[in-house]
Amino acid sequence: MTSILQNNHLKKKIIRVAILDDHQPIIDGYLYRLGNVFGIEVVATMHFGEELEPALAKIPIDVLLLDIGVPTSQTNRNPYPIHFAISSLLQRYADLTILVISMYAQRAMIKSVMEAGASGYILKDDQSAIKELPSIIQTVDSGGIYLSQSAAKQIYKRRTGQLKQPLTPRQVEVLSLCAAYPDATTAGLAQKMNIANSTVRNLLSSAYIKLKVRNRAAAIAKARTMNFLKPEDTPPVTYHPRNKNT
Repeated sequence: MTSILQNNHLKKKIIRVAILDDHQPIIDGYLYRLGNVFGIEVVATMHFGEELEPALAKIPIDVLLLDIGVPTSQTNRNPYPIHFAISSLLQRYADLTILVISMYAQRAMIKSVMEAGASGYILKDDQSAIKELPSIIQTVDSGGIYLSQSAAKQIYKRRTGQLKQPLTPRQVEVLSLCAAYPDATTAGLAQKMNIANSTVRNLLSSAYIKLKVRNRAAAIAKARTMNFLKPEDTPPVTYHPRNKNT
């Protein structure tokens, strides 16, 4: 059953969070962590996958906390098609950010969810990450990514030394735009590249994973050190010849 927890004071910049998890104690724990955090408001909670789209259509949502093991509906207990849902929802809701919180720690699952467009993957037994949930939500809402330490090890464990999967030309292109326009929004970058917002988000997220970073600034800096981008320009040195009479 969907619960819409709506207030009328969303005049300031508030991150509107929705939760999809089929275990009420888990939802209660998230509500406890987020309930009194300035700048974050939980606006909807859901137990079944088929409740998600009606909730998104009813109220603006910035960050979705998503359990990938939820049933489709109360009468259909088959798993909700999360990978399809992530890709589809990000295409239709350009400003939506998805943070997965799951008990599944398999590398293939983590990798496929991130490639589908999720901005983070937290394991449910990662208590330190759960305690830092407000700051993690702020990180992904601002365009960064977050992976639990063990999830990150699963993603990165085959990558040592040089990147075994180098940045694609499209990833380099979006990072070069980020470097040139550091204050540009995802929508602004998408407009410059003439692609969807969700595509920009996916390009950045996959680049962050390859570079083992969590945000644009770190990605740009590392891409420069690895010669994917040209180094930052340094101020020109002005030479003033000494006066021969002094």
